[in-house]
Amino acid sequence: MELIHFEKVRDGKYLKNYELTYLNKAGREKKYEIVSHSEIRDVTEVGQRVSGVSIVVTMGEKLLLLKEFRMGVNRTIYNLCAGMIEAGETIEDCVRRELYEETGLELKEIVDVLPPSFAAVGLSDVKNQVVLAKVCEPERETESHTSDNEEIRAAFYTRDEAARLVRSAEFSSRAQIITYFFSRGML
Repeated sequence: MELIHFEKVRDGKYLKNYELTYLNKAGREKKYEIVSHSEIRDVTEVGQRVSGVSIVVTMGEKLLLLKEFRMGVNRTIYNLCAGMIEAGETIEDCVRRELYEETGLELKEIVDVLPPSFAAVGLSDVKNQVVLAKVCEPERETESHTSDNEEIRAAFYTRDEAARLVRSAEFSSRAQIITYFFSRGML
């Protein structure tokens, strides 16, 4: 498979749509559509830029999950704290900001930062980094400091609560797999 051409077909505020043209293994052209957070100027830039973080947060023996309305699926699902890296931000800066915006919590420690991975390879070149973090004990309940366009409720779950939740609620795939492993004591 060889990417031979690309064309931007829509330039949205947060997402750009591209049509990629490949030579398939039979030597024929194959058109493929993707969305990207990035402005792609050359075929070598497809899938190169890390644009966000997904944050796996624990506090003691509890896992933080967000229950949030997601417009793309028109429903409330369980998800991880996550967000876009702003210009000039380090990963740690982004984690601190997103934690505060989505939960009101303060970062205690970054435990690990995994290498960049693709968020949805079937439709996008979006890359993010999974960050494992611990937060300080909150002095008050979690609270969202996001815009009017986001509806987020954050809460901590024990392993038993997570085990029940992972079998009964709707999740993003990344949050579901993290919750599953947490509930099994593997995180």
